Parts: sequence; structure tokens; C-alpha cells
Amino acid sequence: MSGTVCTAHWRRIDGEGTDRCTLGSAEHGWLLSGQAAWREEEVETELSYAVRCDREWRSLSADIAGRRGEEEIALRLLRGEEGWMLNGVLQPETGGCVDLDLCFTPATNLLPIRRLVPDGPIPVPVVAAWLVPSLDAMRPLAQSYTRIDEDDYAYDSTGYSTRLRVHPTGFVTQYSGLWEGWVDA
Repeated sequence: MSGTVCTAHWRRIDGEGTDRCTLGSAEHGWLLSGQAAWREEEVETELSYAVRCDREWRSLSADIAGRRGEEEIALRLLRGEEGWMLNGVLQPETGGCVDLDLCFTPATNLLPIRRLVPDGPIPVPVVAAWLVPSLDAMRPLAQSYTRIDEDDYAYDSTGYSTRLRVHPTGFVTQYSGLWEGWVDA
């Protein structure tokens, strides 16, 4: 069984930017493929991304390509036994990180939401391998997801808290202060 499951679309609330991501099923897991474009401090960035997961929604790898201003971006993220590799370089302290968090898209919030299926007011903690905004390193990022009701979650990470409105597919459609969007299911 393989094919497209749904597509999510977002626009940034805090500045110029859009993102579109398609969730596809594959014989051995799941694939998120998307395109994000935004402008910050007069620099335009356009990135395509593909994130691969196994059937249990555990992140396996990601490829990111595009440009930031005049700089060409080509990243390969790969989870191994010792941790996450960024273009072949082991990233410190990422050994226990099952989830991947790409700093520039709300698409990767889908992964722990689908994998953990939080049910109720008890926070579900995760530590994600976070691709930092400079796109040159990955760091562990402690996070938690708390299901408030059918469509709403509380999201917390180090020094940051917000509310997420979540579509039944698991895609975030409202990321308070940052993103808003919809899902074509």
C-alpha cells in the first residue's frame, strides 16, 4: 500500500512565509514531503524537504535542499545507533531522539502526535532532534504534548509554550502566533 494520504497548507502569522506538506504512505512507513518559503531580515529562503518514518512514526531520515539568500542548502539527516548525523557528522547528545523537529515547518509536529497519541491531560514528553534555525547543527530539544480536547494540544519545549489546533490527520492547523493553515484530506 502506498500513496498520498493528505496535504497540509500553512501561512506564517509572524512574517512572510508559506509551507505545504504532503503525507504519503509507503510499503515500509511514511513520507512527509514539502516546500517551505519565507523571508526574514530581507533574506529569502526556499527549501524542499522529505522526512521518512517507519510504520510506528519513528523518524528515520530527512533530506533538505534549496537556498537561503545566495547560499545553496543541501542537508542529509540520518538517525543511526549513536544518534543523528547531519551530512555525515554525528550530532552530540541526539542518541535517544526518536523524533525529528525541523525548525522551519510545523509539519514535523505530526510525527510525535501520531506516534504517541496523547489521550488526556497528562503531558507526554519527547526529546526531538532539532535542526536549529541556522541549519548547521542538530540539538536535543525536550518537548511535551498534552491533549486538551479532540482538536487542541498544549505544546511545551524549553522556554516556550503554545497551543496547537490539530486536524484529525495529526497535522497542526493552528500554531498560536506562528502558523495557520488547513488540510486537504
